[in-house]
Amino acid sequence: MNQTFAFYDARANESAAEASIAKLDMVRERALRSEKTWRTLADQALRLQEERAKAETERADRKQAEADLILAADLDRANDDDLSPGEASGMDLGQDYDAPMTGEIVTS
Repeated sequence: MNQTFAFYDARANESAAEASIAKLDMVRERALRSEKTWRTLADQALRLQEERAKAETERADRKQAEADLILAADLDRANDDDLSPGEASGMDLGQDYDAPMTGEIVTS
């Protein structure tokens, strides 16, 4: 079962309510200890959710930065007059791109 902040918070609230109506000291103390434990778990769950969201954002940012770097490198290579389009993209297709459009591929 996926335990979330809402689950833990609800249990803590139940324990607090139980403590507030308890007539016996021991029952009240037990409920207060239970509330404290549930609140600790709720805080941990909330921090974990925040850390996961932050890590996901960082991963997405890193992935975008890598893609931008690759694109920039491809554009730099494509601007070099000595490279064919296939070579500029990092692929060596072994095809002559200056060949006439006859339907046949001329290899170098």
